[in-house]
Amino acid sequence: MGRSCYISAAIDRQVREAAQHRCGYCLSPQHLLMAQLEIEHIVPLAKQGGSDVLNLWLACPPCNRFKGDRVTAIDPESGEVVALFNPRTQVWSEHFRWIEGGLKIVGLTAIGRATVAALRLDSNPEALVVRGFWIQVGWHPPEN
Repeated sequence: MGRSCYISAAIDRQVREAAQHRCGYCLSPQHLLMAQLEIEHIVPLAKQGGSDVLNLWLACPPCNRFKGDRVTAIDPESGEVVALFNPRTQVWSEHFRWIEGGLKIVGLTAIGRATVAALRLDSNPEALVVRGFWIQVGWHPPEN
């Protein structure tokens, strides 16, 4: 039998507030998305992660789908397998930066590069179109 992934309303609220209502990977804010940000298991249940608040964060549906049950990915620069970015414990700006006026995300570290590649942060066509529109109206990139 599979492990339960029930998240209480209180924990859901706590995670959303801690994540500032934006995806931990691409920083898309809830108020600009047509879909609900999802509670994401940093270490997936399939990899023995739990549903406690310290293992939960927000992800937009595309980032969550591309992450799947991964906890590692290959750094395209070194070829090494490294841990994916952990939005709960790591600082986004230490691993990533915006380029092309905020259209694309590049990795600054092995963790950042592997996460960009695995979650397609710089190559998801739908995300690039939407970010392009956000940039045109001055809603993107986020300031912090």
